[in-house]
Amino acid sequence: MNDTKKVSERGGFGSKIGFILAAAGSAVGLGNIWRFPYLAAKYGGGFFLLVYLIFALTFGFTLMLTEIAIGRRTGKSVIGAYKTVDKRFSFLGVLAAVIPALILPYYCVIGGWVLKYMTVFLTNGGKAAAEAEYIGSSPDVKLTFFEHFIGQLGQPAVFFIIFVLLTSIAVFIGVEKGIELVSKFLMPVLLLLIVGIAIYTLTLDGAGEGLRYYLLPNFEGFTLPKLLQTIAAACGQLFYSMSIAMGIMITYGSYMRKEDSLESSVRQIEIFDTAVAFLAGLIIVPAVFVFSGGDSSALNAGPGLMFITLPKVFSEMPAGGIIGSAFFILVALAALTSSISLMETVVAVVMEKFRLSRVKSCCIVIVFTLIMGMLSVMGYSIWADVKVFGMQILDFFDFITNNLMMPVLAFLTCILVGYTVKTRYIEEEVMFGEKRFRSKLLYSVMIKAVCPICMIMILITPFVTDI
Repeated sequence: MNDTKKVSERGGFGSKIGFILAAAGSAVGLGNIWRFPYLAAKYGGGFFLLVYLIFALTFGFTLMLTEIAIGRRTGKSVIGAYKTVDKRFSFLGVLAAVIPALILPYYCVIGGWVLKYMTVFLTNGGKAAAEAEYIGSSPDVKLTFFEHFIGQLGQPAVFFIIFVLLTSIAVFIGVEKGIELVSKFLMPVLLLLIVGIAIYTLTLDGAGEGLRYYLLPNFEGFTLPKLLQTIAAACGQLFYSMSIAMGIMITYGSYMRKEDSLESSVRQIEIFDTAVAFLAGLIIVPAVFVFSGGDSSALNAGPGLMFITLPKVFSEMPAGGIIGSAFFILVALAALTSSISLMETVVAVVMEKFRLSRVKSCCIVIVFTLIMGMLSVMGYSIWADVKVFGMQILDFFDFITNNLMMPVLAFLTCILVGYTVKTRYIEEEVMFGEKRFRSKLLYSVMIKAVCPICMIMILITPFVTDI
């Protein structure tokens, strides 16, 4: 049975643009919207942007090309793909299947939070939410709107369930008629929204100072350890930004048409993804800078920036209700396209492993996601005192997947391709129907030497410093 026939039986993308937009939709997610601007502000502004761009064009390109090529050459989900490449590395397929299965539930919980805020802003409640205060465990403890919201069980659970169901619609329908069509519609809308909001933000009084803070290199207090942290942060961000080491690109690669160019497709995906991350910074950094009086600490990482700081910024901004609504629609679309790719990856594994139909596999994955996601929902409410290694449940799942499992998977994939089956395995797939592999030398050096070293840096850095 040839590769093309295997792909057709599992479904596949009907066009190159469909594949590119779906893969870019997977890559463009919550990490682009809030984590990238924060890291850029923290690690020297323009210097971080330059380091990130270099690594996106080299490190990110290499790992993404590797995964998509493995997927297209084998025509299988992650478990079958790694087993086909080399049976001795079959355990990597299991690891690559577990990662999205663990990420999907808590990602949908955060997606539910985004839907809540989108609803609040669309119903003209953004200003009230930004200014709201609630009494906490004692009268002298004040909670923000966000802290009060996630501290409940009912509303977060309802929005989480809604987000899971929205995610499942495209996956139920299939690859070409579901994921591809949704991506062709959502990605252009997302791009128009982010460009429009960025342009508006830059017209605000004082935005120029924030723009300079974002774009111009800042070497104040820069030391060798800080440089190494910046490199590790830029590499780590690529996992969030480009959906690397989650099994997603192998799955989407298995749906890719043989006649489409692998090299040019990967370049177009990374350009789209990097552009969205950069534009997110143009929205967030100048806006927060303007309305926080130049306080860079307002650009804190994680939920605080997205759900506490930015609503306050929108409440003070001219036409803030409209801009806030557009922003959270943008974030909801980004979260949705990423969660679709996560769910599709897990569904593809269930379909292949247990030989079930797409509908049955989707139902199984939905039930699993709802059960696991509720652990994260309860981890902020009725189980708020429950800690796993000192972390809340959602934070624990995020840590073990992003800081441990994904770098390990990427590192061992580099060893598999660079030293076991050799780079020829990937080069042959890239060259299928092509005259030449333009980045062949770059690819060989990166997969054998640079990428493994970067993986080790990413694994070590969280344990010796706080990124």
